[in-house]
Amino acid sequence: MKARTLKRTKVNVITLGCSKNTVDSEVLMAQLKANGIAVDHEAAHDDHSVVVINTCGFIENAKQESIDTILSWAKAKDKGQVEKVYVTGCLSQRYAPELKEGIPQVDAWFGTRDLPRLLKTLKADYKHELVGERLLTTPAHFAYFKISEGCDRKCSFCAIPLMRGGHVSVPMEQLVTNARGLAARGVKELILIAQDLTYYGLDIYKKRNLDELVARLSDVEGIDWIRLHYAFPSGFPMDVLDVIRDRPNVCNYLDMPLQHGSTRMLTRMRRGITQEKTEKLVSDIRSRVPGIAIRTTLIAGFPGETEADHEDSLRWIERMRFDRLGCFTYSHEEDTHAFGMEDDVPFGVKQERANAIMELQGGISFELNQRKVGQEYRVLVDKAESGNYHARTEHDSPEVDNDVLIATSSGHLRLGDFAQVRITEAREHELVAVPV
Repeated sequence: MKARTLKRTKVNVITLGCSKNTVDSEVLMAQLKANGIAVDHEAAHDDHSVVVINTCGFIENAKQESIDTILSWAKAKDKGQVEKVYVTGCLSQRYAPELKEGIPQVDAWFGTRDLPRLLKTLKADYKHELVGERLLTTPAHFAYFKISEGCDRKCSFCAIPLMRGGHVSVPMEQLVTNARGLAARGVKELILIAQDLTYYGLDIYKKRNLDELVARLSDVEGIDWIRLHYAFPSGFPMDVLDVIRDRPNVCNYLDMPLQHGSTRMLTRMRRGITQEKTEKLVSDIRSRVPGIAIRTTLIAGFPGETEADHEDSLRWIERMRFDRLGCFTYSHEEDTHAFGMEDDVPFGVKQERANAIMELQGGISFELNQRKVGQEYRVLVDKAESGNYHARTEHDSPEVDNDVLIATSSGHLRLGDFAQVRITEAREHELVAVPV
């Protein structure tokens, strides 16, 4: 053990949860590197003296994964495999006082906005001149691009404001500068993320300014794709649709979590919208941007959800025919508005309803994909494995959407480059293609 303490500090950063955590870890790593501290991301080898775990606390499954990861590294510390274990992120922000007692091996706990304090603990200085600098953990050709922090929405099920605080927009000039820096490093795709993209600018410009931001980012030389994630439907800024339609490097893609199809459930969720208004919004978006792919996320088993609400939502999904859809079961989170409601839908029923939603969406996705057979698409090549290149169209985001599979035997493609392909086969969530 004495020999280990003489080792130069080397940090292993572990990231759990969403893409916003990914960005936070990348910023932390850039700061550490600038301070001359060796740092890796989720390294498999065991020559690190320090581990920093960036946790998620959004729903029960995510919290359990974070706790299990902390416990695993606590055991590693007990065995002398690491010297220090630090925990940061959403779970730590919300539950540090309770967790401290149960996991005393953790040397310090930090919240979501404690980066300077975490760096000081690691004997590093917070370098203000590095604002926007990151060590990318994604493939070099795309990057998640956080345009704001926190959220001012009052959705009854969501604990994000408790962990991330209120909405704070990043100034536009800083974002443009950051985008230029990423483009200079070879990033071709920016995936815009925030808890709610549509709120961008309200705090610093006193108006919704997403359209101007996206237009200015699309002017950055070297950025070939810009993709929009996490738009709130109520108060949606329609002007951004013109930018999506008119700018060739802004993907015809919108991730807009809608959470439910039943007006009664939307009211209980405090979403500020009805089924009817949602349908009109989606129709208007599709009319204004022909060919746009809409991705959404739904919750199954919210308190008070009846079988009639579930059936109403299924009929709504059938009518809407979303290009992409994900679903998760409701998690009863303390200190949220919904926590005062009875969590009265049994877990098994929640799971059955979520499965029914995904089975329905699987059929819709299969039908929509079948229409693409024989068509040509421009795709971005992400990786090669098991005899196939894995690529994406502008309608697909990494990890969550369709892959386009291209046999490596069909010709050499460079990772991170664009290619023109023709679709030869379609499955529920995959397309098969050949280079043109």
